[in-house]
Amino acid sequence: MLTLRVNGQVQTFDGDLSMPLLWYLRDELGLTGTKFGCGIAACGACTVHDDGEARRSCVTTMSDANGKSIITIEGLDPEGNHPLQKAWRALNVPQCGYCQSGQIMQAAALLKGAPHPTDGDIDGWMFGNICRCGTYQRIRAAIKQAAGA
Repeated sequence: MLTLRVNGQVQTFDGDLSMPLLWYLRDELGLTGTKFGCGIAACGACTVHDDGEARRSCVTTMSDANGKSIITIEGLDPEGNHPLQKAWRALNVPQCGYCQSGQIMQAAALLKGAPHPTDGDIDGWMFGNICRCGTYQRIRAAIKQAAGA
């Protein structure tokens, strides 16, 4: 049996250790804000924070998550008032919205390490988080707004 902390709460798992963390979050814990996109860590829809680092949960196994602290979009700010979430709403960033929780989680990790990112920082850090609707300009603007730029 393994133990991990999800959104601040201790959770246990006694199952297939090769199961992706994504399925544990969605199917076992009911945290459906983290989305399945590609299953190969290429799109970013499943991004969560693993001990403070942005990580693709579709390729993170349960054995890799053992002892870790995982934050999902639901745990970023339980009231939905993280500066990024506020900026996303203020600037109407989502179109279909499917990728947006992964975009926000990736952006939150960016702002943790670079509180006042340049366009180059944003482009480099957000590369690999795919938005099929093409809202990249609004995503960049929201990140800048959340950073106080």
